[in-house]
Amino acid sequence: MNPDDVSKAFVEHYYSTFDSNRSALANLYQEGSMLTFEGQKIQGSPNIVAKLTSLPFQQCKHHITTVDCQPSGPSGGMLVFVSGNLQISGEQHALKFSQVGQDGVEYELNGY
Repeated sequence: MNPDDVSKAFVEHYYSTFDSNRSALANLYQEGSMLTFEGQKIQGSPNIVAKLTSLPFQQCKHHITTVDCQPSGPSGGMLVFVSGNLQISGEQHALKFSQVGQDGVEYELNGY
């Protein structure tokens, strides 16, 4: 698979998991992974998942509009930019979102 196909498949899996079972995102992070969320730096899979599962909404659906990627590092990592709309259950209007992530070969290394 080429990097674009890999990143699109990862993004589809990540957001599908986020929307259906956020706690299962733990499998996509490691202890060295870091998430920066609205200025707060959160490190390690358990802490990242705790943050994501504590968000003030239970059900949502991500509608992806952009996935851009480029190779990052000699070990096959990728830098991925994602943007789209986030529809929160019970809300009339979707929110815009964007996320940048540096993926390792099999896990999310850093997310912003």
